[in-house]
Amino acid sequence: MALIALGVTGGVGAYKAVEVCRGLQQRGHDVVAVMTRSAARFVGPVTFEAITRRPVITSQWRPGMNADIEHIAIADQIALLLVAPCTANVIGKLANGIADDFLSTLYLATKAPVLLAPSMNTNMLAHAAVQRNLDALRARGVRFVEPGDGYLACGWVGKGRLAEPADIVAAAERLLGGAGLVRPALADPTGSAPRLASMAGKKVLVTAGPTYEDIDAVRYVGNRSSGRMGFALADEARRRGAHVTLVVGPTRLDPPAVDEAVRVRSAAEMHEAVMRVAAGVDVVIMAAAVADYTPAQRAAGKIAKADAPLTLSLERTKDILADLGAMRDALGGAAPVLVGFAAETTDVVERARAKRTRKRIDMIVANDVSATDRGFDAPTNEVTIITPDNEEVVPLQSKEGVAARILDRIETILSARPVTSARR
Repeated sequence: MALIALGVTGGVGAYKAVEVCRGLQQRGHDVVAVMTRSAARFVGPVTFEAITRRPVITSQWRPGMNADIEHIAIADQIALLLVAPCTANVIGKLANGIADDFLSTLYLATKAPVLLAPSMNTNMLAHAAVQRNLDALRARGVRFVEPGDGYLACGWVGKGRLAEPADIVAAAERLLGGAGLVRPALADPTGSAPRLASMAGKKVLVTAGPTYEDIDAVRYVGNRSSGRMGFALADEARRRGAHVTLVVGPTRLDPPAVDEAVRVRSAAEMHEAVMRVAAGVDVVIMAAAVADYTPAQRAAGKIAKADAPLTLSLERTKDILADLGAMRDALGGAAPVLVGFAAETTDVVERARAKRTRKRIDMIVANDVSATDRGFDAPTNEVTIITPDNEEVVPLQSKEGVAARILDRIETILSARPVTSARR
């Protein structure tokens, strides 16, 4: 477990720092929140105190603070200083060695790695003074989580919004080198100590993202999957020591570091890639949102616009999960653990149960994609993990946290299986 100082500064994105804090805790880290005076105007310190179960540091002049010279004590204890959001003002302070509050003093006092997640107006981010400060910090080894593009609180559209909490947590993990603990469910049966690299020697295949089914040279049928859930699963499996192959459809997100990444576009390409690899792995996790239908014919060029309606004829794609289930008979005891996802909007758990039985798989993750704060293209998720003998509701949390719960259950299934040398 690493102790992380989470600096929160005065920007609208301060509310996202709550999710960042939760995400770090899901990875097994301890968090102490350090808030600037302006940050407290956006999010109350009591929120972070309730989440971290630690006093929130808001001033270096609190009575008794100097008795322990607390900024020095914390500077020695933390494994990472993460500031999210980090405003232009605080970036300027850090770049120029100004120490007029607890956070800026902590930056000067610590030798821990520093990770900043900038957040500001587009023009502010592009200003020569801010860019100079960013360059100065980079030259000192400070790392950054790049801000995203989109709608800003000021009403503008452009670069400057705070990166998604899941991306900030993932960057912190990379900087720490995966220093978080494996969740307690992975404890050794003879004791309660968590195991690191608990999937060492295992081979895991994960699919992620959507598939695009081309209509013509410029148009396609697709879905809103971002790949975040599959990426979180691949990253978690890799962190636990597994050899990970990731088959990923078109997505704007950068995939995590894995042993092998295979880029595909269509359902047919994903089917080919999965079936080619699946027989040689221990676990297959089908987190991708694979198209159920594809155009029966693809036009050679662009279909010209006309006044009459356009009718598309669609045909079923190959069912990857069903084909994996059918593969069991040929592989017998060497068959991999098969995990599927059921993205539904109604009767979510009931449909998932039926799908698990129909596809002959070990586990299915029921995922309600009708809400905006979970499912497709959201940093958080709420799922139900269904196996033949158990169902577990995983409450709304970061997709990294959900991935850890899913991998816990997969490890339980693996541990109950007889050892086979077929994949070694």
